[in-house]
Amino acid sequence: MLDTAKTGEHSELGPPLADLDQCTSAPEPADFDYRSPVTSPMSGIEASVLFHRIGGVPGVMRMIDRFYESVLADPALRPFFEGVEMYKLRRMQYEFFSAALGGPTAYSGRTVQHAHHGRRIAREHFQAFVGHLFTALKDCDLTDDDRYTIIARINTYADDVIANSIAPTE
Repeated sequence: MLDTAKTGEHSELGPPLADLDQCTSAPEPADFDYRSPVTSPMSGIEASVLFHRIGGVPGVMRMIDRFYESVLADPALRPFFEGVEMYKLRRMQYEFFSAALGGPTAYSGRTVQHAHHGRRIAREHFQAFVGHLFTALKDCDLTDDDRYTIIARINTYADDVIANSIAPTE
């Protein structure tokens, strides 16, 4: 596995997250007004501690890189990411995890419901996704309790991802 963060090379995931501030993307569609801040249900101190335990900004970036390497290698999940601008998705995930874990960056993306609408994500896909996240978190300097706390936070979005991702039948 190539560590693109050290080499500066681009993989199928796009440029290293450290380079994301230099990336530009096309403007969002007009319906991109469906935004809501991501906040942690934990106290600010508790969430901030988790952000620092995971390694702060560089730790979150490394976790996201490992996570998507694993997700994209999963034949059941890879099709969900075909045609997706991975550098943009990784930047949004950084914002999401930073906000959810008490970090310095606010989430500016679409709501979870809107982002997953019509993608036909079933519960087993969501569970596999979370499984890859848990594996990526094992590489972080976290306790098991920390990892389970983070997974519990992500699991609060399960119904939003699954219920709104099924396209209506015709």
